[in-house]
Amino acid sequence: MHTIRHREKLLSRVRRLRGQVEGIERALESDTGCETVLHLIAGARGAMAGLMAEVVEDHVLTHLVDADKHPDALDREAAEQLLEVVRAYLK
Repeated sequence: MHTIRHREKLLSRVRRLRGQVEGIERALESDTGCETVLHLIAGARGAMAGLMAEVVEDHVLTHLVDADKHPDALDREAAEQLLEVVRAYLK
């Protein structure tokens, strides 16, 4: 499974994301202004989208277009084009 190869990198991202969510919680507990809370939420959302994009990209490149493992794999260029759209959508 490809997530095993990148486990530490992914866990690091998840831990940063947890810190961002905890920051939102602290802001809400301390009556921080709405604008600041909204920025914190947007940052956490962006971090989650980035994590999703990374896992999706690795999945596609590992399981759908790895010609060594799957000789009948999809066209790598078409997969890259699809991933560009996914990355833009997740921003």
